[in-house]
Amino acid sequence: MRPIILPLLALLAGCSTIREAETVAVKEVASAQMLRADGSVAGVATLSLQDDGIMLELAADAPGKGGFGVHLHSVGRCDAPDFASAGPHWNPQGKQHGHDNPAGAHLGDLPNLTSDVEGRLYAKGMIRDALWDGPSGLFDADGIAIVIHERPDDYRTDPSGNSGKRILCGVFAKP
Repeated sequence: MRPIILPLLALLAGCSTIREAETVAVKEVASAQMLRADGSVAGVATLSLQDDGIMLELAADAPGKGGFGVHLHSVGRCDAPDFASAGPHWNPQGKQHGHDNPAGAHLGDLPNLTSDVEGRLYAKGMIRDALWDGPSGLFDADGIAIVIHERPDDYRTDPSGNSGKRILCGVFAKP
């Protein structure tokens, strides 16, 4: 009986450690409704300021099957139908576009998303080396938007990775 109890106690001890590691101090949160060109809501994205960076989470209906480019854009506006009002990618460091570009990447360059079997998009990841507020922060004078493009980003072509039209857009609003 003893050999069974010791591994079980080790497993339970490990679980309590995992729970503690998942507890994160969130300092501020901002959310964005992801809108289609017709103004209907496709999902939601959130940014949360944490000690080790800014966490981005997104859940939205996919605008089709396959992969999609996702970027933070430098202006907090999403005027339909083309969402051009969101401006260029958020790039406070003045870099080139793309994670595979030797002169990149913009802080607004995010990993591509692929729709799941139910036609949904999900993302969760940390944006490091980014400021929340201030002239080069996410929430500068003109705000910040998140845009989903019609095709995957190629991670190298400046300025937008050949990701095509902007098809979903959301403006982050601080509470």
